[in-house]
Amino acid sequence: MSFLSETLSRVKPSPTIAVTTKAAELRAAGKDVIGLGAGEPDFDTPQNIKDAAVAAIAAGKTKYTPVDGIPELKQAICAKLERDNGLSYTPAQVSVGTGGKQILYNALMATLNEGDEVVIPAPYWVSYPDMVLLAGGIPVIAAATLENSFKLTPEQLEAAITPNTKWLIFNSPSNPTGAGYSRDELKALTDVLMRHPHVWVMTDDMYEHLAYDDFEFCTPAEIEPALYDRTLTCNGVSKAYAMTGWRIGYAAGPVELIAAMRKIQSQSTSNPCSVSQWAAIEALNGTQDFLPTNNEIFKRRRDLVVSMLSEIDGITCPVPEGAFYVYPSIAGLIGKTSKGGAKIDSDEAFATALLEETGVAVVFGAAFGLSPNFRVSYATSDENLKEACTRIQTFCAGLS
Repeated sequence: MSFLSETLSRVKPSPTIAVTTKAAELRAAGKDVIGLGAGEPDFDTPQNIKDAAVAAIAAGKTKYTPVDGIPELKQAICAKLERDNGLSYTPAQVSVGTGGKQILYNALMATLNEGDEVVIPAPYWVSYPDMVLLAGGIPVIAAATLENSFKLTPEQLEAAITPNTKWLIFNSPSNPTGAGYSRDELKALTDVLMRHPHVWVMTDDMYEHLAYDDFEFCTPAEIEPALYDRTLTCNGVSKAYAMTGWRIGYAAGPVELIAAMRKIQSQSTSNPCSVSQWAAIEALNGTQDFLPTNNEIFKRRRDLVVSMLSEIDGITCPVPEGAFYVYPSIAGLIGKTSKGGAKIDSDEAFATALLEETGVAVVFGAAFGLSPNFRVSYATSDENLKEACTRIQTFCAGLS
């Protein structure tokens, strides 16, 4: 009999973390590696936010806090949701966790019973299905294909819902595709949900402020107020504020659900880092002037990557509306062989050969539930992106 829990057999390690770790190991061994796997901005945390953390330390704000967030941060979150999304919440409806991942996990652990289903559009963030499985639920994958710009259609959502469905996990702009739903597209989905009152909505709005061109972010409870009482609106400071290591995520929803999530957190991690909470208050309440500047940089990088990858025969690279990822299709390369002798029979084989032969680390599409694709994170320098895309071009040109 194995010493380890059977629950562990339901899940696999995070592929994105695995790629980042492998790239770091190769780099440490002296290899010339460009990592395009990590979903982490290369910008430093803004100075005013760092200053707020230093001030909190100097003031001795380094003790335990309430389990799911200090009142000041909950109030800042309520103000942000009202200001940016037109959603009215009280602090009793807000939970703060150690990153966005914990918030999602707490909610699933607090609500899922054996046999409960969770609809997850694919491509999906790698952790969604595994968190559902850990919580005892059943992931129901609905493929949003390239032909539909990687967006779930109302018909697909309708077909995925059963009497056992408890949640829809909704992510826009998306990791890994950067696809963003317009107001009309989201309204069509919420219309479906209104016909199924037993289905709740868990939004992952982490990339809210990373939107380009004419795309305007919107979230389900904003589009359909009648969904307010069965929506958990989740967000955090990691991406837009370049605060990945600070580990602050949050959610707003019905008081009963928030209380259940608090109970889970009280017996796991307890409170998020006290200093990080004070920094997050400054992030939400302080100047937002740097956001448009950073977005212009990301947009330039997006256009660079899309342009260079689109020059490659056999690759189709859509233009994403937000986030900092592209998700090219390599359907035209399947069946070919690399110069190093690798058979490209899957997107995982493509990513492995690309790393071994060129030193460019990307994440293969099967990790996100839709193949044959790969994900590029363009949250790195223009120089790295140009060199990486040049190497990908050379690698693909050598396929036969």
